[in-house]
Amino acid sequence: MTYFTSWDEFARAVEELYAGKPQKCRFVVKYDHKKGKMVLKMTDDVKCLQYGTDQLQDVKRLEKLTGSLMRSITTEK
Repeated sequence: MTYFTSWDEFARAVEELYAGKPQKCRFVVKYDHKKGKMVLKMTDDVKCLQYGTDQLQDVKRLEKLTGSLMRSITTEK
């Protein structure tokens, strides 16, 4: 399990993981209201990537990343 502290590294690793095995990947977002922390996780059952944050600006980054993944999913055949 790889835990990232940099958003850019995490986003790049997520896109690479998805590009390698798009049929196996799962993306999970968890939010803990009490701690005010969001944890993002992408896995293909072999490799697991995680990123945790409590910054509001990362929500916008998450929207951009999920938009990019959705475009990849819908254009894939």
